[in-house]
Amino acid sequence: MAEFKKEDTASWDARQVRDSRKERPAAHHRRRRRRIGLVPYLLFVVVISGILAGIGWLLMNDLCAFNKDDVTVTIEVTAEDTVSTVANKLEDAGLVQYKWFFKLFAGVANADEKIGIGSYELTSDMDYRALIMGMRNSSGSMSAETVRVTIPEGYTVAQTFALLAKINVNSVEKLTEAAQTVNFDYPYIDNTSQDANRLEGYLFPDTYDFYKGEKPSTALNRLIRNFDSKMDETRLAKVKASKYSLEQIVTIASLIEKETDGSDQAAIAAVIYNRLNDTGAGGTYKMLQIDASLLYALPDHTGAITNSDKKTDSPYNLYKYAGLPPTAIANPGLASIDAALNPETSNNYYYALGKDKQHRFFTNYNDHLNFVNSSEYIGN
Repeated sequence: MAEFKKEDTASWDARQVRDSRKERPAAHHRRRRRRIGLVPYLLFVVVISGILAGIGWLLMNDLCAFNKDDVTVTIEVTAEDTVSTVANKLEDAGLVQYKWFFKLFAGVANADEKIGIGSYELTSDMDYRALIMGMRNSSGSMSAETVRVTIPEGYTVAQTFALLAKINVNSVEKLTEAAQTVNFDYPYIDNTSQDANRLEGYLFPDTYDFYKGEKPSTALNRLIRNFDSKMDETRLAKVKASKYSLEQIVTIASLIEKETDGSDQAAIAAVIYNRLNDTGAGGTYKMLQIDASLLYALPDHTGAITNSDKKTDSPYNLYKYAGLPPTAIANPGLASIDAALNPETSNNYYYALGKDKQHRFFTNYNDHLNFVNSSEYIGN
């Protein structure tokens, strides 16, 4: 066994410590992140802000018609034009500089519903909104031929299309196709349906100016927009206060429209609501039994309604099915809509027309039947 000294042990320990430090793997070093200096960062922000402000200023100048050369031009809008092609014409004429921005604004402003066929004198002083309003239907001096028509209250969708086709607004086929396929931006229009009857009740009867060959969707939108404007806050509040939806109120109004000449709408409305709410006391059990709705399902029907007609299997046959029909049966006027919102208070469940063209109202079936069998009834 070798002899060792205390100092040898100390020397060995010191050397081992030094060697072990050399062999130990280096500790993980933190990577230094390069940081952008404050001055370059601020300079970057200023440059980007300047670019965006410059673009914004250019767009705002175009939008508001600032700093433009004086230009007066005539723009022709045809039946084939769209907002996109109109924007091209405005750019070519020097009235807008950025047509893509005009189209963006036009989309928000519903310009496709406002711009109509015709010849318009426009100037570079007009901002985007003024340009759109300057090309609205019946604005300025029109070169396109226009026609004025009054759509009667109670006309159906089919009758309305036939009337518009008769004065050459567009063909029944194209109007029907638009009614089936166009996405109308109103919550009460069922855009999932491809049935033209989805517009029944919303083509408001009124006097309109149309262009011959007018785009079908534009013509239909004008009729619906008129209905929408009539449904003001007061009327919508009454709809909300009722237990019926707007669609149901319009359907009830259409039944009222077809059942009376206008002198007793509120009384007719009372009978309809009494029947809808009847649990047996009135003896009707929610059966409305309205002839006009059955005839809507039989558009080619002539003559008096027969018992055979009353067996027709259609949801519009209110002799066979309880409650309301699936859609309105006509386009009601404002008086009928107001009657649907403000029915008379009564206990009447029946009515029948006398030879004097006045309705008689009854609370029970026997009294109603006695009148129908009398010489006063118009059917006798």
